[in-house]
Amino acid sequence: MSATVHAVGASIPQLESHEKLAGSAQFIADLSRPGMLHAAIVQSPHAHARIRGYDLQAALALPGVRAIVTGDDLGDGHRMGAFIKDEPAFAKGKVRYVGEIVAAVAADTEAIARQAARLLRVDYEVLPSVVDPEQALAPGAPWVHEDAASYVKVFDAGTQGNLCSRTSLSEGDAAAAWAQCDVIVERSYRTPAQAHLSLEPCGALAEVDAQGRVTLWSANQSVFRVQANVCESLGLPMTRLRCQTPRVGAGFGNKMEAHVQPVLVLLALKARRTVRLILSREEDFETVRARHPFVIRMKTGARRDGRLLAREVELLLDGGAYGDDSPGVLGYALLMNCGPYNIPHVHAHGRVAYTHKMRFGAFRGFGVPQVTFASEQQIDEIATQLGMDPLALRRLNAKRGADPWFCGQQVASNGLAQCLDIVERESRWAEARAAERKAGALGEKRIGYGIATSAHIGGLLASGAIVRMLEDGSVLLNTGAVDIGQGSNTVLTQICAEALQIAPEQVAIASPDTDGSPYNWGTTASRVTYVAGRSVVQAAAEVEKKLKQHASEMLECAVDDLELRAGGRVGLKGVPGRELPFAAISGRAHWAAGGPIIGSHSWVFDQKTVDPKRAVATGLPFQQIGIFSFTALVVEVEVDTLSGKLRVPRAWSAVDVGRAINPQLVSGQIEGAFVQGLGFALTEEMVWDGAKLANPTLMDYKIPTFAELPEELRAYIVESPEPSGPFGAKSVGEIGMNAVAAAIANGVAHAVGVRPMRLPMTGERILDALLAAEGGA
Repeated sequence: MSATVHAVGASIPQLESHEKLAGSAQFIADLSRPGMLHAAIVQSPHAHARIRGYDLQAALALPGVRAIVTGDDLGDGHRMGAFIKDEPAFAKGKVRYVGEIVAAVAADTEAIARQAARLLRVDYEVLPSVVDPEQALAPGAPWVHEDAASYVKVFDAGTQGNLCSRTSLSEGDAAAAWAQCDVIVERSYRTPAQAHLSLEPCGALAEVDAQGRVTLWSANQSVFRVQANVCESLGLPMTRLRCQTPRVGAGFGNKMEAHVQPVLVLLALKARRTVRLILSREEDFETVRARHPFVIRMKTGARRDGRLLAREVELLLDGGAYGDDSPGVLGYALLMNCGPYNIPHVHAHGRVAYTHKMRFGAFRGFGVPQVTFASEQQIDEIATQLGMDPLALRRLNAKRGADPWFCGQQVASNGLAQCLDIVERESRWAEARAAERKAGALGEKRIGYGIATSAHIGGLLASGAIVRMLEDGSVLLNTGAVDIGQGSNTVLTQICAEALQIAPEQVAIASPDTDGSPYNWGTTASRVTYVAGRSVVQAAAEVEKKLKQHASEMLECAVDDLELRAGGRVGLKGVPGRELPFAAISGRAHWAAGGPIIGSHSWVFDQKTVDPKRAVATGLPFQQIGIFSFTALVVEVEVDTLSGKLRVPRAWSAVDVGRAINPQLVSGQIEGAFVQGLGFALTEEMVWDGAKLANPTLMDYKIPTFAELPEELRAYIVESPEPSGPFGAKSVGEIGMNAVAAAIANGVAHAVGVRPMRLPMTGERILDALLAAEGGA
């Protein structure tokens, strides 16, 4: 190639940055239509109750009310769910958690709709409820779903009573290996529910045309999952629903599965009008979904030389009232429980319990931050008992090169060693750990240094891409992937530009639309850069092939003698002046021969999760998942021993992303993930008063502000190219969060000698631990 365009590796600004900074970006709340109605929801005040009837008279009598939907408007037997089809569009016949939608009102204004919602009366027969997962699985507990055994499952869930799903993974012989261990650590840990708190609450707008076909705009992470969920839950043919996406104000997993879309579509169909519904922040807290609370029992054994030998982990997840993504979170957490270490004998098993609480679902990290909190602390405890440096123990046991993952999947690229080298050097690890720490009475501030590592996948399920060359030689890219603010539109544009050797400005990317976009499962699981990016590369390769075929006929030469040249040209190898611009070739294709130049590609990730020769798996939801990114994180932790309050003044995070398509966006993802992990570690916890969420507002739910952020947060990009990735890229969206809580917990132990077993690590909990340790000394 005579010259090259370097779109990949360039830190170009996000394509949408100007419109967002200028305030002109169109989110759901900014969309409107002539004559549009506004909707409000009615929520259940009970955790478990039978709906005996509705009194709509007062609400319907209110001027401006145009339609009301209740469970009576839903057909029988229609349910949705990613793994278990257990959820109706909204409550029908019974409610299963406080805050569940039981009805919705469409009116001329939002104020009228909310007033009518307050006037609507529901007659409930209150039933016994259970909100604790351990109690839910006990004999005699009230069932959340009496018909759970009859629900459709897409995998071997083992559903029975309040057992939503169970998964077991085994490799080696953990039971026999304990006798060979010189040191064993066994403890229990608890992690809380965490709210997603996207900047934009959930919302949607539904418009019905003259034929009764609905166009639905919503805040989502997949137009295709929206289409599937709405149509499954309402019993509609998928051809009757078109789904589109405006700008999305973040998701973090909260908008992957359905929220208000099914009830809004039903309301629009009944009103025969356009209707918009935007949840309030409190409604978003109470109604949608959150990160799973985990109970973790973990046991790890090692030889005296530091080699890890055995691991057993048992997980109990509160799944809430509906399955949602819970089975997937359980299975993935178990798959990742060992972290990036070689442990030859492992038994990992767990359960998801139905309870009468809001559903819990996908959240950045997808169960890995929870198990990493336990696993990485046990690595540190083993190091302490063996008198080894924690970083050296990790390096000794770290996966290298082609070491397979737990259960046998092959790893083609692994930059963990480089990540460890970087954080060791940049944090001055040995010097910092060896520095004398204050060890006087309570009331002093003490400094500690903690480390943790983790990994994450980027290959999962299906995607596609269409690359269409326009008449002037510019390109339209269509992938169906939703950009939720992380910059995937920009990254996919750069991949396409690099593949065709044109400037990113020559590529336009289409908005996701189920009527015209190729299928993409979703913007989740850190998968878009790798999975959608591979389709973009392959679709662009098809365009390149067609360009060269046309050019060979126009230049009267062999196809193999041609090359792409920077700036959108095809030229004869070794002959600098002999070339054609894309515009000339595309013009010929459009008007003279062959037809418009279009490349397309679709695929599904097909690497098996489990090698049956190495491991035994039961109830594993994801049969094909992989492509591992790696991270190492060091934090400096300051503990105020008078109050127990923690502060993280400095942090060093190194992440192996394969290849950084856009280094600036990669760094932003690493930094943002760290901050979200900081909230999970130190402040964020959804608290229930019985069955009712007690802190569904930002007055009572504490997230990190600039005051809590590290004074120095360093993000380091490690490039260990993935052979199958687009230009070597893997993933980055979630991995930066996984190790944060664990690293901070290890820093606390180094600073003051107490080990946190529960998140968040509030000042009160740390102080209680300090006082208990002092009392027992």
